[in-house]
Amino acid sequence: MILVTDQPLRHEDAERAVSDPGHGAVVVFEGRTREWNGGRRVVRLEYELYPEMVERELERLEAEILETHAVGKVAFLVRSGAVPVGEASVIIAVGSGHRKAAFDACRMGIDELKRRAPIWKKEVFEDGEEWVGHSSGNPVDPV
Repeated sequence: MILVTDQPLRHEDAERAVSDPGHGAVVVFEGRTREWNGGRRVVRLEYELYPEMVERELERLEAEILETHAVGKVAFLVRSGAVPVGEASVIIAVGSGHRKAAFDACRMGIDELKRRAPIWKKEVFEDGEEWVGHSSGNPVDPV
């Protein structure tokens, strides 16, 4: 399952997408907007992305995860637009027969998503705003 949306993400959707009677492990990672960053109060994060490009990259990443880890299913849910404090901007879920493979695959999922997906993040604070990583032109940490 790969979902890129401007709507709130639901943990249950990711978990359901990777659940299977043969899976003894389901690992879910949620990256959420935190209230404080660098001593400044965060109001929200804003994400800009090209959905089709992000989806293609996540399809490649999903295939790599399934090839390199003993897991059965992977789900990526990514949010665009404004994400208020406390809400998820990314959810990654992995279903597997065993916990180690599920944890390893989930970690690969978030680490590689952050490194490869064309997603740009703006932090909006009470006293201003700034693009994170924008000046380099490289994709930035979506969580």
